[in-house]
Formats: sequence, structure tokens, C-alpha cells
Amino acid sequence: MKRTSLAGDECPIARALDVFGDWWSLLIIRDAMLGRRRFGEFQASLGLAKNILTTRLRTLVERGILTTVPAADGSAYQDYVLTPKGRGLFPIMVALRQWSEEFDEHPEEIGTILVDRDKGKPVRKLALYSQDGRLLSAADTMMKPRPKPRRRVVA
Repeated sequence: MKRTSLAGDECPIARALDVFGDWWSLLIIRDAMLGRRRFGEFQASLGLAKNILTTRLRTLVERGILTTVPAADGSAYQDYVLTPKGRGLFPIMVALRQWSEEFDEHPEEIGTILVDRDKGKPVRKLALYSQDGRLLSAADTMMKPRPKPRRRVVA
């Protein structure tokens, strides 16, 4: 099935989904954040068919989420590592995780919790704050058109 590109959409959410918007890609990104680097590691973790995994990895590399580097062990293999763009997805992954922890029908079945590595304490729920420090909800926000860049008049 051919996907429709959302790259030219005015909505930033649609544009983001165009880059990583299928569950396999998000699960590959999750696994990369957990330290998986090799094709075989991704396949073993996800149980994904090789052709689908190959396509998803290629797309994530083309879109700048992952890059390939020579294998750390010096073998002929290559490792897939997150780029800065890929690591920038961390808050999105945490938000998805926290949403599931709050609204899943069986949260007791979730096998892990996200903790601060240094203190071992659960991570606080993500929150959105205004520039002056107020906690915001969806009702406190709105969309407005982005100002158009000013055209320079050359005389």
C-alpha cells in the first residue's frame, strides 16, 4: 500500500508523522533508544519480517532519524545509531509511554517503568508550561497563523 506524503502539509503534526508515522518505525526508534544497533537485534526484538525491517530502516536513515556507522566490534556489519534528529524524538516517546500508562485498559500488564538513571525514581509526567511558567492544558492553548516573513524591498 502506497502512503500519501504529508511533507507539504501546513500542520506540523502531519509533517512529523510523514517522517516517522507508522508503528514499526516508532518501535525501531524505541529499540534504538534502548541501545539496539544491529539489524538482527531489531528483528529479534520486533519479530518483523526482514523486508519490512529493511524498508523501515532505510526510510529512517533517508529521513535523518538514524545513520549507519561501521560496527563497533570491527566486523563487516553496520550499526544503526540515532542522529540528533532521532534523539529529539525522546520527549515524544515519553509522552506516548505516559499516555499509555494513564489510559491503557490494563496498565498493570505494562512490564517496565521509566526512571531517572541516577536516582532510580520514576520520571515525572511531562507537562506543558507557558513562557512565564504557568502549567497549560489544551484549553489554555490555541493555534494561530505563523507571521509571514517580511519581504525586503530593494530600491
